[in-house]
Amino acid sequence: MDSATTRQQRIVQRLRETERVDVADLALELDTSEVTVRRDLDTLAAAGALRRVHGGAVSLLLRGEELPFALREIESTSAKEQIARTVADLLSDGEAVIVDSGTTGLAIARALVGRRLTVVPLSIPAAHVLSASASTTLKVPGGTSRFGEGSLVGPLTEASLRSLRVDTAIISCCGLSVVDGVTAYDDVEAATKRAAMASARRTILVGEAAKFSRTALAVVCPLTDFDVLVTDPEAPADAVAGLRQAGVDVLGT
Repeated sequence: MDSATTRQQRIVQRLRETERVDVADLALELDTSEVTVRRDLDTLAAAGALRRVHGGAVSLLLRGEELPFALREIESTSAKEQIARTVADLLSDGEAVIVDSGTTGLAIARALVGRRLTVVPLSIPAAHVLSASASTTLKVPGGTSRFGEGSLVGPLTEASLRSLRVDTAIISCCGLSVVDGVTAYDDVEAATKRAAMASARRTILVGEAAKFSRTALAVVCPLTDFDVLVTDPEAPADAVAGLRQAGVDVLGT
């Protein structure tokens, strides 16, 4: 991860804590120049995470609201790539697979390029990536594309999923916990995830360790509804142990 990405993630984290940041304070905290901080703030403003004000910036994110897609894509990139490789290894050639939306879903789509699979992507970015794979049969469901996300949601998407029977559904999430289950920031997204799970013989949940510390607005289902959870080595050991005891196969730790 380059230094600009690291700085911008720290700025976003500070905004989540305080809702306002000052250029001079950030320059001291990040050990960089005020010019560099202003440039980072301009980048984050263009991504929709903040609004520039005199001497600093204020957050545009409501409490419990997810980060813009462009910022989430650079968060935990190595963990998402490892998760994607692990998921790809779980799939056999010839399978029919649903790949969920989100940045982890996009990483998985990239890992599946070149595989002999039938893939139903639940996002425009994933469909675009997989459309370049000659060996992949691509089935794109209908629905509404969420602005800024590219995820496919709504009654048309759910109806498309109900008309299918696939081998595996790979589901991403905004938050996960043993107590609160799998959660999403948007109730329409949550309904789409449930429809995808209902059409599959096997369900795989994907989520990097950071997701264990988050709970979003809309409940998708309990964690134990999944056959497999693919995470990374930083996942909390107590939560992983509890899931394994409950019969969930946890991989990646």
